[in-house]
Amino acid sequence: MIAPEELVERIWERDPTVWTGADEAHWLGWLDEPLRTRERVGEIDAFTREVVTEVDEFVLLGMGGSSLAPEVLRRWFSASQFQVLDTTHPKAIRRLAESLDLERTLFVVSSKSGTTLETRSHYDFFWERSKRPDRFVAITDPGSALEQLARARGSRVFAGEPTIGGRYSALSMFGLLPAALMSVDLDRLLAEAEAMLNACHGADGNPGLELGLALGRGWEAGRDKVVFPDANGFGLWLEQLVAESTGKQGKGLVPAPGERPDGADRQPHDVELADPYDLGAEFFRWEFATAVAGAILGINPFDQPNVQEAKDRTGQILSGHEEDVKGLTPEGGVDALLAQAREGDYVAVQAFVDPAEAERVESLVVEIRSQTACVVTSGLGPRYLHSTGQLHKGGAPIGCFLQIVDEVGDELPIPGRDYGFGRLIRAQAAGDYAALKERGRPVARIRLEDV
Repeated sequence: MIAPEELVERIWERDPTVWTGADEAHWLGWLDEPLRTRERVGEIDAFTREVVTEVDEFVLLGMGGSSLAPEVLRRWFSASQFQVLDTTHPKAIRRLAESLDLERTLFVVSSKSGTTLETRSHYDFFWERSKRPDRFVAITDPGSALEQLARARGSRVFAGEPTIGGRYSALSMFGLLPAALMSVDLDRLLAEAEAMLNACHGADGNPGLELGLALGRGWEAGRDKVVFPDANGFGLWLEQLVAESTGKQGKGLVPAPGERPDGADRQPHDVELADPYDLGAEFFRWEFATAVAGAILGINPFDQPNVQEAKDRTGQILSGHEEDVKGLTPEGGVDALLAQAREGDYVAVQAFVDPAEAERVESLVVEIRSQTACVVTSGLGPRYLHSTGQLHKGGAPIGCFLQIVDEVGDELPIPGRDYGFGRLIRAQAAGDYAALKERGRPVARIRLEDV
């Protein structure tokens, strides 16, 4: 193990051999982003002042790293005028569409790659209903397909920083433009982030280093479940950061927001958020800590090599190369699945349901926790595919997976595609289920109405 002081120095020197010696140096732009984005605050604020006189509501269309930080900011700053759409469930999309005054709504289309299927489908759906260039703004990396499409449609584009991966982008344009639309003081938020950035230099009193060493050493000691408070949605963002960064090569830290801290396989940690503006510091502290933990695990914390598996399966189903998934037949059950769980395993509840049913899903999670000594996590599909999905397939084979599906209702067409949102979410559920089965993971599927 590298000495802590040397580890910090080599991280700031962008030395990829801290991890695997692959392409890590290309993905370290987040180290400087709080300083770099300060230079763009004026540009962001000018745009915000312009649009707030014309619109009353804001809807972010995004997935994973493009949506989770804005969702956390939305909750912490009580931004009731700001909504995040990160589901493909027809009932949720239809409900949102019917609630909006399109003349007074700004859509923020957010995707680093510019090719995210869910986001592009959302974009085309609402564009077809509005077709007002000034009611859409895109955030994407330079040269992406989304940038080209948004410009062709006459909409404003804000460029992301291409040396930052999605889950490390909270303090980049992907988090800051939405924050500004929520009336967050960007200078104050970035000042908190910059203070933490400065504190993460050197080995003494380095909050990110201390947390990262605790995460990594806990993993070495067999405590691979990271337990922390959900903290008003902060756990959603933290889940992706930890799971997608460390869950690969048969290793990984399993984030478990809201789980019990007692257990030989668990390490509890605090989330230091006394004020909404503390998010600036806490985003950076956990990013730095995850990079440090990745060095101890000996993995590349900036790639996601197994995320594509479920996407490929989904694509095969949508193209008609695999069986139709209209029914999503139940298979197995909760009791039979839990009977397969071993000491040190975790149970993941994966719900491809209307987000309005989230409390119903959570009640099942609580029930399962009462029946097993295992850590129990949960996620809504397809959101979790862009978050914990990497851990489920690339991490240690210690997960038992329960999929929940519901009736999606009438089909909702996606402009320009030969399938609608109903078929899309069913294909996503079937694709992920097949990918888990192919890897030999214990899986079961039940219907929401049977919960």
